[in-house]
Amino acid sequence: MARADVKVKAIEVDRLRCKGCGICIEFCPREVLEADEEGKPNVVAIEKCTACRLCELRCPDFAIWLRGADDE
Repeated sequence: MARADVKVKAIEVDRLRCKGCGICIEFCPREVLEADEEGKPNVVAIEKCTACRLCELRCPDFAIWLRGADDE
C-alpha cells in the first residue's frame, strides 16, 4: 500500500541478479521505471514513486528494492 508520508530516496536494482524480464516495469502504476537497452529497469521518475513496492513484490529474482527516508 502506498503511503503519502514515505519519501522514496532511491530505487536500487542489482544488475547482476536482474534478468531483464520487465515485470517491475509493467507493474509500476506510475511509470517510474523504463527499460534500458538490455531490458533492465532504469529509474526515470523517482518523484512519481508512491512506495507501493509492486516492483519489489513482483520481482522473481529479488533484484529491486526501495530506499526510503525511514531506511538506515
